[in-house]
Amino acid sequence: MKILVSGANGFIGRALCTELLRQKHEVRCVVRDKIHSEDLLGEIVEVGEINSKTEWKTVFKDIETVIHLAARVHVMSESSDDPLAAFRAINVDGTENMAYAAAKQGVKRFIYISSIKVNGERTTSTCFTENDFPGPEDPYGVSKYESEQVLQCVSRDTGLEVVTIRPPLVYGAGVGGNFLRLLRMADWNIPLPLALVNNRRSMIYLGNLVDVLIVCATRPEAAGKTYLVSDGKDISTSQLIRNIKQLMQKPCWLWPFPPSLLILASKLVGKSAELERLIGSLVIDSSKIKKELAWSPPFTVEQGLAEMVHWFQNQYR
Repeated sequence: MKILVSGANGFIGRALCTELLRQKHEVRCVVRDKIHSEDLLGEIVEVGEINSKTEWKTVFKDIETVIHLAARVHVMSESSDDPLAAFRAINVDGTENMAYAAAKQGVKRFIYISSIKVNGERTTSTCFTENDFPGPEDPYGVSKYESEQVLQCVSRDTGLEVVTIRPPLVYGAGVGGNFLRLLRMADWNIPLPLALVNNRRSMIYLGNLVDVLIVCATRPEAAGKTYLVSDGKDISTSQLIRNIKQLMQKPCWLWPFPPSLLILASKLVGKSAELERLIGSLVIDSSKIKKELAWSPPFTVEQGLAEMVHWFQNQYR
């Protein structure tokens, strides 16, 4: 199969392209520019910023399936005066323009990486499922929900098969953002006030997400579907740190500090959102894709964490 991957030089894109090539697919790697793309295998195409004005010309020639990873991602320190407009320009308008161009050039299937943020930021007594009424709370989540909606319009207009994947936090070798901060925190030889944190978080290992994407690219039954995906094993933040510390062969010093006081302290310093991602719960029910596509994660959480910690220690020590 001939597959085009946007955002091919990103965290997920690199792993996906490598595995697609290993499985003997032909891969066209779409990147904003060729900086940091020299080591990519496959055919590389430079398109610049992906927005409503991106010129796709014959980029999709002979392509059967598109896996669209490129996006303006959630950032901790927002610099835009109008974040929602900035997210919409790339994630909504850019995706719509790309999908119409793909359909016009004969692409059959368009796989879109959305986000669990479309469902919301937290769970309480029940898990998130595909049947939930959307509840995005920040500009990134809103833009991902709106991009899902425009893709449904493109599908109705053109017959393009759209498959939407909503992953939670993705981890693995090369991870950045919040998980890299967590790894650095676990690497400190200082006590952490998290012993009483008994939350539950769903995550997905990079290798498992790559497998999901390839399954959705190759299985006819996936057409038109939305799937929530995870490793299938939920874990508390305190247990996650214990596991990482063990893999790092470091002593784990967690001391019992009331979560209510952590919440109060985070409000006083304006870090409530960051603390929520650390101690709040977000649990996904991924039974739909397991039932409809007979998918199961090929890697365990333990395997994923071990590979990530090995990368971290080689990279940062």
